[in-house]
Amino acid sequence: MSPIRLSTSSLKEGRWYEYLIRFVLGGAATVFTGLISSRYGAVIGGVFLALPAIFCASATLIEKHEIRRKREAGLAGKRRGQMAAAVDAAGAALGALGMLAFAVGFSMLIPRGNIPAVFVGASLAWLTVAVAAWYVRRKMRSMRTVKEPSGSTNSRTR
Repeated sequence: MSPIRLSTSSLKEGRWYEYLIRFVLGGAATVFTGLISSRYGAVIGGVFLALPAIFCASATLIEKHEIRRKREAGLAGKRRGQMAAAVDAAGAALGALGMLAFAVGFSMLIPRGNIPAVFVGASLAWLTVAVAAWYVRRKMRSMRTVKEPSGSTNSRTR
């Protein structure tokens, strides 16, 4: 199993206006959440705060980048773009599970009062759930078998 690592190489692929789109959509989602919180209260606003603010913009940009990369190599690339966006969506879902764990942990620990300790505890809950969800998803993908047209089964990751 490969370790989790950070790669900044994809930042070079983006154009300035793509980052502007992400920034504007993220800001708009934050303002929208603030308006909901002021109208309906923090509990309802918090639900919307968990909304992946820039997910829609990033998914379409990821697809576009993959298609462009494949076209430069002389291939169509549409399917590859869709698959890359799907992987990003799966990551967003796993991240949402981690955020849910953070919210539940924070709300359970806050009555005890020590805010820095509560924040650390909720952050540990987020990290634990996010990494566990990633690990479970990875294991489930590696165990999945796909039946080929010839009738044989092959184990492959999608």
